[in-house]
Amino acid sequence: MNSCILMAQIVQDPQLRYTADNLAIAEMLVEFAGTRADDPPATLKVVGWGNLAQEIQQNYHQGDRIIMEGRLAMNTVERSPGVKEKRAELTVQKIHSLGMGEVTSYASSTKAENPPLAQPTEVAASRSVASPASASTKRYEPEPVPQYTPAERTSHPVMTPESDVDDIPF
Repeated sequence: MNSCILMAQIVQDPQLRYTADNLAIAEMLVEFAGTRADDPPATLKVVGWGNLAQEIQQNYHQGDRIIMEGRLAMNTVERSPGVKEKRAELTVQKIHSLGMGEVTSYASSTKAENPPLAQPTEVAASRSVASPASASTKRYEPEPVPQYTPAERTSHPVMTPESDVDDIPF
């Protein structure tokens, strides 16, 4: 099963285009922190299809922080004659906003509905706001993550069985 959940920031506005069959495709670039503190941020191409593509283009913009759920794929691109480069691409199936406003979640499913992911408290609180203008004045402040401290290990002596003095093997 190929499933990826990623929290990132949009660095390029979604671009909407259509296939020959008139199916909408939205493409955008997102950026997320590297694995180490001194690593530069990583950039990833994100693609949405169908109704989700149109909703991404309408509701998400550069600078928005989002959580995406989808499938990760590696594509080979020819940069110049004889030079090939592999690039990762996320085909998004669900998207959740971490920022301000009314947009919270869209799913591109003609399949059975999956249960929704847990939503940040600020996003859930912004749903009850009467006007979008007042919701845009709130800022999302992530809750501090408690630091992990490993439990102390205690050693116990290993019990050794007494030697069997019988000649009988059972």
